[in-house]
Amino acid sequence: MTDNKASGLLGIARRAGCLSVGHDAALGAIQNGSACLCLLASDASVRLGGEMERATARFSPNTTLRRSAWTMQELGKAIGAKPTAVLTVNDAGFAASIQDHIGRE
Repeated sequence: MTDNKASGLLGIARRAGCLSVGHDAALGAIQNGSACLCLLASDASVRLGGEMERATARFSPNTTLRRSAWTMQELGKAIGAKPTAVLTVNDAGFAASIQDHIGRE
């Protein structure tokens, strides 16, 4: 994981209850409109990426979908959980800060 600030923000967002981690939780957050940012691991499957892309387009077009440079292992380590291929950030402030730091990679 190249950006320690972004990984730190993900950990803080997790502790604040602002993340939905995993396929079902992320899809639910997208469908109910609470997701502001959807992050896909670099080694997530193309099928999963397509599914999340379709879900954001249909249910939550304002949700930003990004494929990160982080692997599933790195994402899991950043949030203090098991490896995960997808997560959503459900707070606009955290989402903006994380995107800003990810953009610097």
